Amino acid sequence: MSHQQMSMPMPDLSNAIMAQDEMGRPLIIVRDQSNKTKSSGLDALKSHIQAARQVSDILKTSLGPRGLDKILISPDGEINITNDGATILSEMQIENQIAKLLVELSKSQDDEIGDGTTGVVILAGALLDQALKLIEMGIHPIKVANGYEKASQIISSHLDSISDEINIDKLNIENNLLESSDLFKAAKTSLGSKIVNKNHNQFAKLAVESVLKITDFNRNDVDFELIKLQGKVGGSISDSKLINGVCIEKDFSHPQMNKNLNNVKIAILSCPFEPPKPKTKHKLEISNVDEFKNLQKFESNKFIQMIESIKNVGANLVICQWGFDDEANSLLLSNNLPAVRWVGGSDIESIAIATKGSIVSRFEDLTPEKLGYADKVYEVEFGTTRDKMIIIENNNTKIDTNKVNTVTNLIRGSNKMIVDESIRSLHDSICVVRNLIKNNKIVYGGGSVETSCSLKIMQEADKQKGIDQYAFRAFSQALDVIPMSLAENSGYNPIVELTKLKAAQVANNNPHLGIDCLGNNNNNMKDLFVIETFIGKKQQLLLATQLTRMILKINNVIISGKDQY
Repeated sequence: MSHQQMSMPMPDLSNAIMAQDEMGRPLIIVRDQSNKTKSSGLDALKSHIQAARQVSDILKTSLGPRGLDKILISPDGEINITNDGATILSEMQIENQIAKLLVELSKSQDDEIGDGTTGVVILAGALLDQALKLIEMGIHPIKVANGYEKASQIISSHLDSISDEINIDKLNIENNLLESSDLFKAAKTSLGSKIVNKNHNQFAKLAVESVLKITDFNRNDVDFELIKLQGKVGGSISDSKLINGVCIEKDFSHPQMNKNLNNVKIAILSCPFEPPKPKTKHKLEISNVDEFKNLQKFESNKFIQMIESIKNVGANLVICQWGFDDEANSLLLSNNLPAVRWVGGSDIESIAIATKGSIVSRFEDLTPEKLGYADKVYEVEFGTTRDKMIIIENNNTKIDTNKVNTVTNLIRGSNKMIVDESIRSLHDSICVVRNLIKNNKIVYGGGSVETSCSLKIMQEADKQKGIDQYAFRAFSQALDVIPMSLAENSGYNPIVELTKLKAAQVANNNPHLGIDCLGNNNNNMKDLFVIETFIGKKQQLLLATQLTRMILKINNVIISGKDQY
């Protein structure tokens, strides 16, 4: 054997597999590793952070009252225009698993608070961006995550010190002084960045009245199921209105029935308005004319008994979950008993709640106590297509703290996109009012909170020892992304505005100074009453921090048992 053969390196058998051929002779299979290069955990973490940053960057331009809208096109070609963070992320086709976590983050903020869905994603992206810089310096991701957790605890305490309380005075609402209430101003602030900002007074009034009419003031609790948001294409946004009751997209079963009823007692039926039928496994045979006439008379008598049972309990309107034929319809008309048929399960439940009635499953169970009551029931038509809608309304506008009503916001608009975005805007405003009812503490917007927290964390960074001071400074710089994005979207130089804002807060010892996005020549957010709910802002900061810590602890994604690089 030559010297050259003796010096050849041995092959790497660490990934070899022992196998046998068809004759049972042993052989070794060595995997080809020429095209497979494993990235380190650090490289995987960098790719995760970069994917999350891309999602965050998309939403930056939608932040604030000067934020821009996005056009979302579904796979079916349906177009949607919005600047709502949760809606944008839910409609985006995102393949990266880490980026999908930001979608879940936005959804969590939307479900829990209802507002701040854009800001929470932007903040999480900024925290990851700053964390990546520290990781590239050689600091372990776990150290960064622990430092972030300590910083978030300091921020939570600092928010308490800079928060204020607003007055929740329902008497102002009862005495028609709604527009002077703090709740109205808060609702109007939340609509500043929405498509309805030209009608923000009207929509703020809708939001406040909707919440107060169904609030249980004894428990400071708001049941969102009692607020219906219903859209109808046609008309303008200014035609939107609040209805003290429910709307159903149905019409009366006969065109000659009375379509305008007052002091209505409603029989709400979930049983079919028709004679009884044989069971599935039985049949009815008719062999002559007399038997047919007897059957016809039996059915007619059954219809008459049903109508008599309804009239005997005092009902003057029938709402039925099922349909009925022309004979029943004719009898109802002749007995001056208006009726609505084929009312869906969710609608009939809403009617029962709004009218304080009970859903009856058998005519024999119908009693006066189970009837629903409404001040007015009337049918309205829309547009040249004459689309019909029945409105069941109680005009008791005085707020009763011991009574829970159902209200419906009927939103109008020139097209479906306007209607859908208006509904989303009103939903966010209603959430703000709901949060203030539950907790009347507020903080001020315009980036003032983030700037104040940034200054606080930077002060605390100097008191830290070891690696934590780097994490604190990174957290402080991440908070600056909110005022910088607001300034950039308003047409200002973000670096200059942030520098001026921090200097002003320190010089005046005033945490209420923020970015003047609307050109009011006043950057005191307290004077302008630009506010955010305390629980919403606190949740936003804590959720963003928790998600960042979770991503920093991930070094690989495994799908179907295979490593993904």
